[in-house]
Amino acid sequence: MTTTATPRTPFNRLLLTGAAGGLGKVLRESLRPYAKVIRLSDIADLSPALDAREEVVTCDLADKQDVLQLVDGVDAILHFGGVSVEHPFEQILGANICGVFHIYEAARRHGVKRVVFASSNHVIGFYPQDEVIDARSPRRPDSYYGLSKSYGEDMATFYFDRYGIETVSLRIGSSFPEPQNRRMMSTWLSFADLTQLIERALYTPNVGHTVVYGMSDNKEVWWDNRYAAHLGYVAQDSSEVFRDKVEAQPMPAADDPARIYQGGAFCAAGPFDD
Repeated sequence: MTTTATPRTPFNRLLLTGAAGGLGKVLRESLRPYAKVIRLSDIADLSPALDAREEVVTCDLADKQDVLQLVDGVDAILHFGGVSVEHPFEQILGANICGVFHIYEAARRHGVKRVVFASSNHVIGFYPQDEVIDARSPRRPDSYYGLSKSYGEDMATFYFDRYGIETVSLRIGSSFPEPQNRRMMSTWLSFADLTQLIERALYTPNVGHTVVYGMSDNKEVWWDNRYAAHLGYVAQDSSEVFRDKVEAQPMPAADDPARIYQGGAFCAAGPFDD
């Protein structure tokens, strides 16, 4: 299935945090049509700006003043920065919990009214794989990482209710070039579908705080996006083309979290101090 894209007026300046990460590197290229300038930020080293349409800024999300300066002059924020896998809580705290607060406070102070927040399927990771849930299902975080993303969604709700800052929270499934295992056959999100989802999140009016599951048009899904229908997101890709390759892998054991829970291995990570 193909759709005809509606021409979009580019933003003057978009901020992309986490630009040195796996998805950040992809979005650095794919989001160029949507901004005259993209400000790229990370605590890790970034390659130099390719041209005048890029600004490269090193920023520690745990530093409130750094983030305040980072957000100055941007029209919308794509917040993909932070620790992206499970770690001890103390390592999650600075970038993921303090960091998301700093992003929203900076947005408030600079008058930024649209945030696209990279949330995660790990917000609901303890649901079993045979249950279909939607955005209003109670959250069941599977990790400290999942807890930090759940906190970020609460932050988004609060800043909309209190200050009118609108957010689309993308509960990203598994965004890789192709699904890596059986679980990802349900959670896979292609890079092209991720870019389309972000485009919808940036341009759809009156989103309030919308939560949308980031998945492609996979055959067997666990997530229902009825409450994000107003975004008009229609996935173009499917994990089905990779089925034979994935199913050639050994089947996980019956008690393997990757076979039981929607969050997979994150449900069994830690504890870290024992």
